[in-house]
Amino acid sequence: MESRYPKLKRLRCSVQNYDWGRSGMESRVAKLFALNSGAEADVQRPYAEFWMGTHESGPSFPLPAGCDNGGPDISRDVTLKAWISSNPDVLGDKVVAQWGCDLPFLFKVLSIAKPLSIQAHPDKELAGALHKAHPNVYKDANHKPEMALAITKFEAICGFISMEELKQVLRDVPEIVEVVGSTDVEKFIRLDEQEEEKAKSLLQSIFTKLMSASADIVALSVSQIKIRLELESQARPLTDKEQLVLRLEKQYPADVGVISAFFLNYVRLNPGEALYLGANEPHAYVSGECIECMATSDNVVRAGLTPKSKDIQTLCSMLTYKQGFPDILKGVPLNAYITRYIPPFDEFEVDHCVLPKGTSTVFSAVLGPSIFLVTNGTGTIHAGSMKQDLVAEGNVLFVPANVEIRVTSVTELQLYRAGVNDRFLESCELENGKKSQI
Repeated sequence: MESRYPKLKRLRCSVQNYDWGRSGMESRVAKLFALNSGAEADVQRPYAEFWMGTHESGPSFPLPAGCDNGGPDISRDVTLKAWISSNPDVLGDKVVAQWGCDLPFLFKVLSIAKPLSIQAHPDKELAGALHKAHPNVYKDANHKPEMALAITKFEAICGFISMEELKQVLRDVPEIVEVVGSTDVEKFIRLDEQEEEKAKSLLQSIFTKLMSASADIVALSVSQIKIRLELESQARPLTDKEQLVLRLEKQYPADVGVISAFFLNYVRLNPGEALYLGANEPHAYVSGECIECMATSDNVVRAGLTPKSKDIQTLCSMLTYKQGFPDILKGVPLNAYITRYIPPFDEFEVDHCVLPKGTSTVFSAVLGPSIFLVTNGTGTIHAGSMKQDLVAEGNVLFVPANVEIRVTSVTELQLYRAGVNDRFLESCELENGKKSQI
């Protein structure tokens, strides 16, 4: 049955001005927000995150009549979440059955001038407990698996380095041993590759001692690392990780996060490459700009590289202590113009579309909702029998389930689409098919 509401809903979206964001129009987030909202960016303020979705910390708003191809008048005070709650059919039956009357994903653009905090996101069980105990700090009860898709060259530290790499670090960075003591360090260095469970236990002990050390001890250790590396740089080229540590020290002097970077993988993405992170995995984005998608949550447990409050005990107890380099996604081509990034999470996937001038492509109808963001160029977009609608950089559109979208470029056009993971939707269809045969 045809919905009485427009198939495409333009959105006015929110911005976050965190300290680590890029200033003024050097920030892609600032530019997109200005184009999306009609507001002028403040050149003195950092613009960190552009949020597209239903989370109460940065809600999106359907635009009123006349801005979205007609339909019922919508107050600017009505959030996308409230509108969806009144019209759950736009989510599709499979999404409503799994997640209720809300978008399961949150879509963002990040502009990073200096590193985010060393952090991890809790799983659902821990998120529920943290939200109940500290609702002003942990804003919701959901988990937060996430994926970062690089727009520019992008740097991050994430996940613990391999056992052999960590053994070398413990041999080469004497300041760590001075902070945590030699007992666990010597035990770790003597481990065999097959002793993974012992490695996790010892790594947890070493990392917890490091992160829990007193501020005075940490400050002295960071200072000693800086002095030693600057001296050694005169005799040998520093490694990429050592250079990163010195960069972090300049931005966060005397911070334990500077030392903890030795424990984590240093990841550099080229544009078009993506990194995904599950619950309870340590990470910090360092620099660059990216598209980010995650489960609808804003829960962050911090432990370093931040002036904000830290919860070291919770972070150190929640981590998986899995070791090894993370998987890097390069995307799967759907056609000549669209590449899909599929993380191992049910809540989301991301498509990147690049259309040369004067070309068209189709986004097939899917069983869940989507959000489209135009990041470059101009073109037209239309759904089904609707008339073509002009789109340009900064436009954000909500597309209900079961709606096919055709996009045509006027100039070269780039856009991103976030939607529910197609593998999840296909598995629901397969399961329903099996039940119908019984």
